[in-house]
Amino acid sequence: MSEPAVSGSREPRPDDAEETPDAADSETDAESADAADAAGSEAATKTTGAAAVVAALESNGVETLFGVQGGAIMPVYDALGRSSLHHVTMAHEQGAAHAADAYGVVAGEPGVCLATSGPGATNLVTGIADADMDSDPVVALTGQVPTEFVGNDAFQETDTTGITTPVTKENYFAGDPDTVGDTVGEAFALAGAGRPGPTLVDLPKDVTLSETEAREATSETPEHYDPQEVPDADAVEAAARTLEDADRPLVLAGGGVVKGEASDELRAFATEHDVPVATSMPAVGTFPEDHDNSVGMIGMHGTGPANMAVTHCDTLFAVGCRFDDRLTGGVETFAPEAEVVHVDIDPAEISKNVHADVPVVGDAGTAIAAIADEMDESPDADDWREQVDDWQAEYPMTYHASEDGPIKPQFVVEAFDEATDDDAIVTTGVGQHQMWAVQFWTFTEPRTWVSSHGLGAMGYGLPAAIGARLAADDDQEVVCFDGDGSFLMTVQELSVAVRESLDITVAVLNNEYIGMVRQWQDAFFDRNRVASEYDWCPDFATLAEAFGAKGFTVDHPDDVADTVEAAMAYDGPSVVDFHIDPDENVYPMVPSGGANGKFALSEGQL
Repeated sequence: MSEPAVSGSREPRPDDAEETPDAADSETDAESADAADAAGSEAATKTTGAAAVVAALESNGVETLFGVQGGAIMPVYDALGRSSLHHVTMAHEQGAAHAADAYGVVAGEPGVCLATSGPGATNLVTGIADADMDSDPVVALTGQVPTEFVGNDAFQETDTTGITTPVTKENYFAGDPDTVGDTVGEAFALAGAGRPGPTLVDLPKDVTLSETEAREATSETPEHYDPQEVPDADAVEAAARTLEDADRPLVLAGGGVVKGEASDELRAFATEHDVPVATSMPAVGTFPEDHDNSVGMIGMHGTGPANMAVTHCDTLFAVGCRFDDRLTGGVETFAPEAEVVHVDIDPAEISKNVHADVPVVGDAGTAIAAIADEMDESPDADDWREQVDDWQAEYPMTYHASEDGPIKPQFVVEAFDEATDDDAIVTTGVGQHQMWAVQFWTFTEPRTWVSSHGLGAMGYGLPAAIGARLAADDDQEVVCFDGDGSFLMTVQELSVAVRESLDITVAVLNNEYIGMVRQWQDAFFDRNRVASEYDWCPDFATLAEAFGAKGFTVDHPDDVADTVEAAMAYDGPSVVDFHIDPDENVYPMVPSGGANGKFALSEGQL
């Protein structure tokens, strides 16, 4: 083989080694060195679109994210592998979205999930829709086929932005590697600003592979997005006068109190003016349920005192509520005697479902504090407070249990509540178990109740427990209440909890039914239990052991307390299969579209 030709080569002269370079040669060498340095500097400033995506996440303080790898998102994962970010590989993309959602709820900042194109992106949709309904901050990053293939029905191509437009606060098709970092930064900023919600960035593979100039990405909301945080002075004054004149005032705290970090302002207002407080389900924990002024949760399965109070109050101070149908029952019968003072940062929610006599647009905490400062006196409502106390005594949350069994699900919830600290985090799936958990656990802190409210997504509980565990303080306990039907929808995520060595406890309230469906079939469909009976269920304790978790089975009430203690003491994921009374139902219950004040305490009253 011949030696390769060298451009500009010459024969060496004998005196080359002794020759001293002249000025011209020195200048040429210096210019070459400068050119080489410039080329090296230019190469150093080059990066890829994928690296810009990861840099944008890092600059926003992201530490943990959840996802499932795939072809179109692979360049982003390649960049993730070169970063210090902790990526949690989930078993299913729906689990990734739910975990990111719960992470955001507990941490108070956007959770991040990733998926590839096509089925990866569509599998995220349930979790994104859940976050949208509950105003939870989530950033979803999805891979997409290269831009030249978009619209050609390429392998694993879907119109991700088109599919997710109805269930995102904003979504983006990132078509330029030079701006993709800014796009991700904007999506992150927007997800947590104002009324939080999910955002999505669709990332074509050629964009994430392409080179771009390295620079710090910006993280700003769009110029057109400018939510009103400080309420108008006239609205504040009108609200203050209305509350001062009330004879039967009631505060209704909604999920916006959690999102707006307004729990302290809410507690100060209610305590100073001695006003009863009810919460919607998303707001559970914003006001301590062991406080004398707490009347509990309002709505379809709310407490008797809360539903009676909202029915008979003459002034309703609603903060951060969207007044969905599960809260109001029939809108025409909701708070029929009340002047409604409605505070919300999203003007679209004001008078959307319930007419606001005094609309106040602004941040929850800012508005509550401003109204409190404007009030010169507390409402004269001694008789009203006595009436509320009477309802508290008349309608306690109770259930009937026998020492010989079967196990009552409410007893299980109470046992876990007794065994854990006040700041323990509870996650749930959706169904009867969700209602028993919220009814019989005493919540005293915000961001400790993590559930799927507006969408009602079965299977939320276990992946949510994973996200909550990674967002929570190390010494906070995490308990997931699930039903047998809900648990089976996302049980594969137990593999993630084991792989990540996460200390979570799952309590399966197993009645071998899709329980809430069975309850409605019994009440409204002549007990025609179609597709709600689980004639066969796996042995959940054995299944847990197969995943590498600790499994327990409980069949008798006498074993509940000791098993709860053992499960909580286990350092790692544990699953307790509680075989509960299959005929137990959730009460109180307001029939769909019914009046809150006419709640049923048994099936015979429906």
